[in-house]
Amino acid sequence: MSREFPIGLTPPDWLVRNLQPQQAPLNRPAIARAAVAMTLPLAIGLATGHTAYGALASMGALSGVIGDTADAYRMRILNIAIPQLFGAIGVTLGAAVYGHGWYAVATLTGIALVSGMISTIGAVASVSGLLLLLNSVIGAGLPLPGAWWLAPVLMSGGGLLVLLLALLAWPLRSGVPERAAVANTYRTVADLLATCGDDPTAAYDSARQAVTQSLNQSYDLVLARRARHHGRSPELTRLLAQLNAITPVVEAAPAVHQSGQPLPPQIRETVRHLAQAVETGYTGPIGLDLPTPTGETTRAIDHALRHAAEVVTAPDVDPRGIDDRLGRPAALRIRATRAARNVLLSSGSWRYGLRLAVCIGLAQVLVSTVPVPRSYWVALTITFVLKPDFGSVFSRALLRALGTVAGLVIAAAVLSAVPRGWWDVLVLLVLAPLIPALTPRGYGYQTMAITPVILLLSDVLNHQGTALLLPRLVDSLIGCGIALVAGYLLWPESWHTRVGDRLAEAVADTANYVETAFGTSDPSGAEADASARARMRRRLYRDLSVIRTEFQRALTEPPPTGRLAAGWLPLVVAVERIVDATTAARVRVKHGAPPPSPAEVTQVALQLRELSEGVRESEVLVEVRTDLTGPAESVLEPLRQEVAAARAIASPH
Repeated sequence: MSREFPIGLTPPDWLVRNLQPQQAPLNRPAIARAAVAMTLPLAIGLATGHTAYGALASMGALSGVIGDTADAYRMRILNIAIPQLFGAIGVTLGAAVYGHGWYAVATLTGIALVSGMISTIGAVASVSGLLLLLNSVIGAGLPLPGAWWLAPVLMSGGGLLVLLLALLAWPLRSGVPERAAVANTYRTVADLLATCGDDPTAAYDSARQAVTQSLNQSYDLVLARRARHHGRSPELTRLLAQLNAITPVVEAAPAVHQSGQPLPPQIRETVRHLAQAVETGYTGPIGLDLPTPTGETTRAIDHALRHAAEVVTAPDVDPRGIDDRLGRPAALRIRATRAARNVLLSSGSWRYGLRLAVCIGLAQVLVSTVPVPRSYWVALTITFVLKPDFGSVFSRALLRALGTVAGLVIAAAVLSAVPRGWWDVLVLLVLAPLIPALTPRGYGYQTMAITPVILLLSDVLNHQGTALLLPRLVDSLIGCGIALVAGYLLWPESWHTRVGDRLAEAVADTANYVETAFGTSDPSGAEADASARARMRRRLYRDLSVIRTEFQRALTEPPPTGRLAAGWLPLVVAVERIVDATTAARVRVKHGAPPPSPAEVTQVALQLRELSEGVRESEVLVEVRTDLTGPAESVLEPLRQEVAAARAIASPH
């Protein structure tokens, strides 16, 4: 007979969300690279009688394994090689102040400030800042063997070994990840079309989010490489043209969904057929089995698919006619200058840098005044927990503690039962692949996988055996406590929902999108106007995707932040539907429906701007007036209904 927990013993929703593993496919090549890159240096060290050197190189390989997440080969170079440079600088600076007391405190605090500030630039800079601080903490907390230059060389060499293994197939697979990403975008569009017109709407919303994420990834991969090639690569030009060609199909999907009539199955099968052609690079004739269009929406789909088929099978594409729907990335020098200016002048950059510096400074002061065994683990824990782009500080501190306990159980078995020597290589061969295998499941699982590996390599350097275990747990708990108090509770922005301003900006941008879609002098839409609308729509969905991610992170926070985020999330969905309704209306106008009057457009835009101000001015949902009227047969009627629904969501229940 089943028993239910009493209400008081039921775990809260935010805790369940933190502990729930994320679904992700296994990256088997990354798992194989981790096994080879982390065990080979240690094996060479044992074979040559320099075991400590091998352990240092394996530690460096660990940082490369953590950064081995990119699909495109050029992005792998950026994700692994650049952070290794910062890591070498960090371990050099840290080793220079090893055993120097307050000089070490001041140096690590300053490095933490710099690390935190540069981490706000982007993904590669974030990993670089992380490795800069991590290796400086290791250098300042561990007596490293050999000359001052040897540890940076060994640790960087271990990381670069991961990169070398990741690039082995580049000559044979150059461009394959980009083609696969674009083909996957086509397949997600096919899945979206399969949900159009069906109930429930949640399936359509989920498919639309998948399309947004896939488009973001594909544009990022293609445009990142195209900036380097300056548009001279025919392959990348074709891929960008193929991405642009699927955009009209995506734009027609909301109109089909509004019609309530599911599409014939041959339409989505045509999109999947095009996806296969993109992935294989096929440029021969494609027989389109499309039904005869019967209305505005089906004409839009038919026209968009025929255009996409022409682009996919075209052997040559003129780069001058290709418009970057997200804007061509600026030159590297310009982007570097812009990033440096933003870091120095951004209040967010300084706030995060100061938060990290305060926590690291407190940790170093604590371990300098109170005897704490293995003290550098305190600062290491803080560094991992206080990452702004890695998720909620609160949930990461919680998961760090739980993951450490689980990892210590594994480490206890290894250190107590396995003799040191060549057995370490075999154990590492088993443990290292768990890092890329468990990292996508969540931070707690990653911590559980990393902990025994780090302890094994530390024991190779210090030969302390199971004596490492209890200090490791104590130091991790101290670090989590400092991060929670000095990096979370003392900063009001941490425990208040911070996405209200971003959502308000997105609503205001949606008002501009409505005016751009229907406020031009040419209702049929010139090509320049179509490109502007496409860029605006892509940026809107990208912004809303980021906002949704922020809300999902906030849901893992304890009350009141998690409860507030749960109340706001439906409004994010409502704004996405407003963008969809605007696009659907524009598609219908383009394919024969009467355009709306300027008064209708002005009224909708005004209501959206009022909603934006209401969102901006409060942390809780407040009552918002809803009085949208207009001709029932107008193409804007569905849009008015979505705006009214959004404003109703922003009212207290």
